[in-house]
Amino acid sequence: MQKEKQLYRTYSEFLKEKYGEKVYKLPINLPLTCPNRDGKVGIGGCTFCAEVGTGFECLPNSYEVVEQLEKNKSYIQKKYKANKFIAYFQNFSNTYMPFEQFQKYIEEAIVEDVVEIAISTRPDCINDKYLGFLQSLQEKHHIEFSIELGLQTVNYHTLNKINRGHTLAEFIDAVLRIKRYGFPICAHLILNLPWDTETDVIENAKIMSALGIEQVKLHGLYIMENTAMGKMYENKEFQMISVEEYQERVMIFLEYLSSHIVVQRLIGRAPKENSLFVNWNMSWWKIRDEIHEMMIQNHRYQGKKSDYLNGKALD
Repeated sequence: MQKEKQLYRTYSEFLKEKYGEKVYKLPINLPLTCPNRDGKVGIGGCTFCAEVGTGFECLPNSYEVVEQLEKNKSYIQKKYKANKFIAYFQNFSNTYMPFEQFQKYIEEAIVEDVVEIAISTRPDCINDKYLGFLQSLQEKHHIEFSIELGLQTVNYHTLNKINRGHTLAEFIDAVLRIKRYGFPICAHLILNLPWDTETDVIENAKIMSALGIEQVKLHGLYIMENTAMGKMYENKEFQMISVEEYQERVMIFLEYLSSHIVVQRLIGRAPKENSLFVNWNMSWWKIRDEIHEMMIQNHRYQGKKSDYLNGKALD
C-alpha cells in the first residue's frame, strides 16, 4: 500500500526528520479559562465546548506541571520506548493568564528529555510580551517552541454562530505577530461545522497556505450534552454531514493545501461519555484509513490543486 506520507506530509515523519527519532506529546492541563467564557470578549464559551474544555484525556489540573509531565512520560516511555517529548499545554487558552503565572508554568516544563514546548491558545490571546518571553527562553535553554492556534474555520459568519469571540482578522494578526518571532504555528480546523460548505473547506486550505502556516490539525466536530450546540442538535436546528462527506472534505482540503504544510492529523479522538454525536459512531482510525484508501485509489494527494499562489494569472 502507498505510504500515507506520500499522500500528505505527516506529523510523525516531520518530527522524526527534525529530532532524529520518534517524539511524543505529553499533555499538560492547567486551571484556566477562555476570554469568551469569563466575559472578557463573551460568555458561555464556544457553543460546542463542554465545561472541561477539549483536553478530555488530560490528567487533572490540580497536578503540578512537572508531576503531569512525569506521569505521562512514564506511561509513554513504557508503551512506546520513547526518549524525546513535547510538553503540550493543551486545554483552554494557555496564554490567557497573568504574565508572571505564564512565565512560571512554561519554565516548569523545561525538563530533561523535553525537546519542544507546544502552547495551545486563541488568536486573540497572543501578544508581543508573551512571545518575547518565549524567545528569550529559547535562546537561553536551546529548546524549541511552537504555537497552536484554535481557529476552527475561516468563515467569520460561522465563527460568530459558534461564539468564538474573534474573527478571521485576529487570527491573521496572531499569525503575522508569531512569525516575527520565528515560532512555527499549527492551526486547528473543524471541517464539518454545520454552517460551512465545501467552498469554506477550500478557503481554509488556501488561507493556511497563503499565510505560510507550518502545520494544521483537523478535528471532526463532536457534540456534547449540556452545551449550546448540543441543545441545537437535540432541537434539530441543524444536521451533521455524513462521514462520507467529511472524508471528501478532508481530501479536498488536502488537495488545496500547500505540500509544505505538515498535517498533524485528519480527525481526532473524542469523548463518548455524555456525548450526543461522536465521529459517526466509528473509530477515528477507521475514518482515517478509509481516507488513505480513497486517496490512493483516486490519485489524490496534498498540494495537487495548490496552484493559486504567486500570481496565478501570470502563469
